[in-house]
Amino acid sequence: MYELFKNLGTWLTSGASWSGADGIAHRLAEHLQYSLLATLIAAAIGLPLGLLIGHTGKGAFIAINLASFGRALPTVGLVVLVFLAGGLSMLPVYVALVALAVPAIVTNTYAGMTAVDPDVRDAARGQGMRGHQVLFQVELPLALPLVMTGLRLALIQVVATATIAAYVSFGGLGRYVFDGLAQRDLVQVLGGAVLVAVIAVTLDLSLSALQRFLFRHRTA
Repeated sequence: MYELFKNLGTWLTSGASWSGADGIAHRLAEHLQYSLLATLIAAAIGLPLGLLIGHTGKGAFIAINLASFGRALPTVGLVVLVFLAGGLSMLPVYVALVALAVPAIVTNTYAGMTAVDPDVRDAARGQGMRGHQVLFQVELPLALPLVMTGLRLALIQVVATATIAAYVSFGGLGRYVFDGLAQRDLVQVLGGAVLVAVIAVTLDLSLSALQRFLFRHRTA
């Protein structure tokens, strides 16, 4: 075990491990690209849906249950299914990652909207605000902390799961896991897993700190 971790340290700190098309720097960039793009697509789907059902109160049962269904989908199974239907491309990976991210965004956005005090909404309408003004000037600012929490959770889940890109022969940090398993290279497998964990924790802590900074006046 000591030898394994010693070799891992050597692998992580070696200049050769960080350079080239198969280097850590390149694989890390690929992993972040997959994760950020999938999260942006999921946000483009989940945020409007969560805001709509939270603002109108209509369709909440269907939307939340669909979100729960998406969360329960087996990610690898979905990748294989879309892969068989659409062929070799990044599409199956993005479909699976988006399906994973949308539930957290929808449920947290909806929760944030429903947590807004109804008296505040009524007061805004009493001042002559229209529906979209109430939504964007009153409800959304108050719901924003929970909305951001949903985005944060979605991103971390996607980062941790984006290793599946390597399952269909693409890049990212998952390459070290799958290639290491194929080569019986435990150092490479452990290195890939450690890198994914470090990136996920780093992003989580960074976004958490940003969220606390942005809303520091609300808790002061």
